[in-house]
Amino acid sequence: MPDTPILTDSAAVARFAEELALETVIAVDLEADSMHCYREKVCLLQFTTSARTVLIDPLSGADLSVLKPVMADASVRKLFHAADYDIRCLARDFGFEVRGLFDTMIACQFLGEEKVGLADVLGKYYGVQLDKQFQRADWAQRPLSGEMIRYAAEDTRHLHRLVELLEPRLQEKGRRQWVAEEFALLEEARFTEHEGPLFLRTKGAGTLDRRQLAILEELLQWREGEAQRRVCASFKVFGGKGLIEIARHAPVSLKGLVAIEGVFPRLVDRYGKKILAAVQVAMELPADRLPVYPRTPRPEKDPAADKRLLFLKEWRKGKAEALEIDPGLLINNALLETLSRQVPQTLAQLAEVAGLKNWQRQVLGEEILNVLKSSQ
Repeated sequence: MPDTPILTDSAAVARFAEELALETVIAVDLEADSMHCYREKVCLLQFTTSARTVLIDPLSGADLSVLKPVMADASVRKLFHAADYDIRCLARDFGFEVRGLFDTMIACQFLGEEKVGLADVLGKYYGVQLDKQFQRADWAQRPLSGEMIRYAAEDTRHLHRLVELLEPRLQEKGRRQWVAEEFALLEEARFTEHEGPLFLRTKGAGTLDRRQLAILEELLQWREGEAQRRVCASFKVFGGKGLIEIARHAPVSLKGLVAIEGVFPRLVDRYGKKILAAVQVAMELPADRLPVYPRTPRPEKDPAADKRLLFLKEWRKGKAEALEIDPGLLINNALLETLSRQVPQTLAQLAEVAGLKNWQRQVLGEEILNVLKSSQ
């Protein structure tokens, strides 16, 4: 395998941007340090053109804004595999808009592939064995090892020929427009700014009462500060599951703390007093200041809608089998529930259902209306 160049200065990146603008198809990927840093960031960009694979080091201080025009140029197709996270990171870190997207993972899903990971797909069709040992590596470290460079380059090197395999199959099955709509929607993916208390982003918080929620919030705020101080991911300070259990039991001593399942003695030795202090602060909070976990009101029980939902799910099962596609990809449960309650009667009414995509309406619309009608 030839050496893969790594661009680290603005002039080199500018020259490469000019090269990219002359291409009709480029493959793109990135590596980030989400497992290792308090505030994750993109640490490496990978591009494969028709002629070569090039890496760009965003941590070198080079000006990457010269890449914006080509990334936003829909006439230059951008090949990604599992683009969702990448699209969001590129917009957040560099202000890049990606247009002309083709996501090979989505293509595989709509072709009914059982395994859609890049390593699985390349292994199946080309016998390529991708070494995933650096999937969770710290990509902020410098210099990058030769093995890490080779790993990064492999993630884009094979995408051109993979698309050459997948796209004709999509055309043959009549699903090219389906994925085109999916790609267009994915191009708009962005990270959202989190607002409100930290417990809203913590799995299991909804099982706690108000006092326990207050304890959890104090613990999460403490963990956030510690992660920032250590410049590491917050879960590396203390696992969320352990914090949930501490909030549930509200220990008042180190002995009580270490007795909680999932709380290890080494963590108690290191953080025990700070954890107990956070618990105490929350225990002293007045009742009228205790947080409330927001809950979406459950819709009223509607036996007729429940019956329609069963009919829709049974229809979806058969349709998905006939199309050899995952039922949830064909149309998800939330959308079926909406349809069962709104009961559109015409294609025009169906087009007003929030979340229903154009390809779903065109391909499934008549059948959905018939199922709803027959379930009355």
